[in-house]
Amino acid sequence: MILQQWWLILAVECIFICITGQSSPQKRQCAFKMTPQNEERYKDAGDVNGSVQVCNSTECCVGYYRIINGQLQVDVLACDIVEKSCLNNTCIAQAVQVRDNIAIKCACNTDLCNNNITWTSESEEPLPTYSYSKDRKKAAVIILTGTLLVLWLIIMILKEKQENPPSPDADSVSRLCSCQTRKTSEIDFADIELQQIVGRGHFATVWQGKYKGSMVAVKVFPAEWKHTFTAEKGVYELPLMKHAGIVNFLGSGWTPDESSWLIVLQLAEYGSLHSYLCKHTTNWMLSVKLCQSLSQGVSYLHSDLHIHDVHKPPVAHRDFSSSNVLVRADGTCVLCDFGCSTILRFCSGHHRFHATNMEAHAQLGTLRYMPPEILEGSVNLRNGWCLLQGDIYALALLLWEILMRCSDLFEGGVAPQHLLPYELELRADVTLESLIQYVFHMEKRPSIPKDWGLLPQGFVLQELLTDCWDCDPDARLTAQCVLNRLMNLQSSYSS
Repeated sequence: MILQQWWLILAVECIFICITGQSSPQKRQCAFKMTPQNEERYKDAGDVNGSVQVCNSTECCVGYYRIINGQLQVDVLACDIVEKSCLNNTCIAQAVQVRDNIAIKCACNTDLCNNNITWTSESEEPLPTYSYSKDRKKAAVIILTGTLLVLWLIIMILKEKQENPPSPDADSVSRLCSCQTRKTSEIDFADIELQQIVGRGHFATVWQGKYKGSMVAVKVFPAEWKHTFTAEKGVYELPLMKHAGIVNFLGSGWTPDESSWLIVLQLAEYGSLHSYLCKHTTNWMLSVKLCQSLSQGVSYLHSDLHIHDVHKPPVAHRDFSSSNVLVRADGTCVLCDFGCSTILRFCSGHHRFHATNMEAHAQLGTLRYMPPEILEGSVNLRNGWCLLQGDIYALALLLWEILMRCSDLFEGGVAPQHLLPYELELRADVTLESLIQYVFHMEKRPSIPKDWGLLPQGFVLQELLTDCWDCDPDARLTAQCVLNRLMNLQSSYSS
C-alpha cells in the first residue's frame, strides 16, 4: 500500500511538471522596494540586487500598499514570507476596509509581477484586468486542481482501507498536531503549605507558600475557571518550555474537595514587574538587564523549536502587562500568566501556524496593553502572526515602563514615579473608547522624555520603541530583533 501511495505522489508531480512545462524552475524574481521599518523582516526572504529580489523559498511576489490622498503608496514590494505558492499570475489587488482607511495587498506568481498592480481610486473594490491568455492559464490551473483533487481522494481511500481506524480518540487526534505535552508531576495538596496571599487576578489568587522545603508561588483557580487553569497548564507543559526567561513550573494539583485547581511555580523574590517598578528606580545597567531578560523570554516563547524529534511550537502570550511579568532576585524578568495564551500549532492539512482555542478568550487581555488593531477589531484573531506581533506592541510598552524608571536617563538622576502606559495621557481609568481614539485613530503612543534626546543612546531607545509599537503590525520588530538591538545597546553604551 505504501508503494502504491508513492507511485500516486510521483504521478502528481509528473502531471504538475507537464502542465507548467518546467522540470527545474528558476527562482522567482520579485520587485523590491519598501519602507525602512520593513527591511529587517523581508531581508532574509531572498537576495537583493538593486530593485530586484531573488526569492529563497517561495514562488510568490507580494505587494502591500497604502492609500494616501487617493493614490497608492508602496509599503512593501518583495518575495512573500507567508505564502509559498499562489494562483494569480498578475498582481490582483485586494482591499481591506479598516474604518475610513483602505489597505491594498496583492500576491502573484510570475517574475516582477508585484511591480504592476491594477487599481482605480474611483471604486471601493480594486478592479483587476483580464486577458485571453490569463483566462487560458486560469483554466489550466482549474484542470490541474481537479486532477490533484482526484489523485488525493484516491490516496485517502487507499490509506483509509489500509489503516481502517476506529472512531478517533484523544491519542489519534493529538498525533495530527505538531507538538505533544511533556510529562509533569501531579502535586499533592497536602504537601503544600499556603502562607499568605501575594496577589489577586481576574482568574486566580496567588499565594506564597512552601513545597518540599522551598518557597513557591501557588496559583489557586476556582472551579469555574478550570478552562483557564487548563490553558495555562497546557502552555507550561509544552516540550522544551524550561527556560531562564519563563518562570519555572513545578507541577499542578487540586484541593481535596476539587473546588480549586492549583499551579505551583518557583517564587520570584521581587514579585511582579509592576510592584518592583513602583518601589525601585534603576540605573542604566540594571534597566538594560531587565529589558534584555524580558525580550529573551518573549523571543523564546515565540520560537518554533525542533530538537531531537521534540517540538515546541510558538506561543502568543496575548496578555503582557507589568503585572504579568515577574522579577527575580538577580534582577532578571521571567514570563508567567499564560491563561489567555494561544499555542500556534502546525497541524496536518494546513500550511501555516494556526491559533487554536480562540472562542474561549478571543478578546481577553489587559486593555491598556492591547495593540491598536485588536482594540479596533480589524484583524483576524486566528492569524498567528497577528497575535505574535500584538505581543511585540505590549513588549514595547513594558520596555517603556522599565526605561522610565531609569535614573541615568533623566537630568539630575531623578526618574519620575512609575506610571502605567497611557496613564498620564488618558488617566488611570482608561476606557476602550478613549484608547481606540488615542491609539488607533490618532496613532499616539506614551510620551518619550525630552531628556533622552540629550543622551548618546537616546535616539536608539526611541527608535527601538517606535519600531515595536508601530501602527502597522507587519512593520514591528520580532522579539529576537529587539533582543539583538538591546545587546548592541549594552555593548555600545555600558558605563
